[in-house]
Amino acid sequence: MTRRDSLPVRAITVEEVVAGADRLGRMVRSSGFVPDTVIAVARGGFMPARFICDFLDVSRLMSVKVQHYAAGAHAGAGARVTVPLGGPIEGERVLVVDDVNDSGQTLQALGPYLGGLRPASVRTAVLHEKQVTACPADFVAESIQEWRWMLYPWAVVEDVGQFLRDMQPVPATRGEAVSRLHAEHGLQLDDAELDRVLFFGGIRLDQD
Repeated sequence: MTRRDSLPVRAITVEEVVAGADRLGRMVRSSGFVPDTVIAVARGGFMPARFICDFLDVSRLMSVKVQHYAAGAHAGAGARVTVPLGGPIEGERVLVVDDVNDSGQTLQALGPYLGGLRPASVRTAVLHEKQVTACPADFVAESIQEWRWMLYPWAVVEDVGQFLRDMQPVPATRGEAVSRLHAEHGLQLDDAELDRVLFFGGIRLDQD
């Protein structure tokens, strides 16, 4: 198998997201940093950012989109801000939240962009950070030593659908899809998850 054929995947549960956001919130509070505004990096940062707002009692939640990875681990061009903030952050203490810090390009792209908006200070927080990153976050819930594609609960249809479409040859039946997702990616989907991937992903497979 090529590296692409055997891409290792770690599926993250909603419970793990909550626990990770809890750890980040405690780290932020223990550090003495008190954010006025939380910025979620769209789209992966939305859920952890909302939990952190709840835990730290921050009412001002904004978002910014940085384009880097496409679905199913397809890398795009260098990271860049494609949807800017919808409001000012001048003089604000800002906490930026994302799901995963992989290469570090997302945080690198955000640095000069946010700096140009003249906040008082900026800190970054991520659920997962990989060793390969070139731009470490300030707060990390979990460091990933061995590279894995992180599959979050908000991206299952998008990512798994792309995994299936990328298989050569494409699976012909549901049973074959389940077997190859496990063999090539280490994924185990239940019937409901597979149904969602196939239905919303527009993928038609024969019954076994």
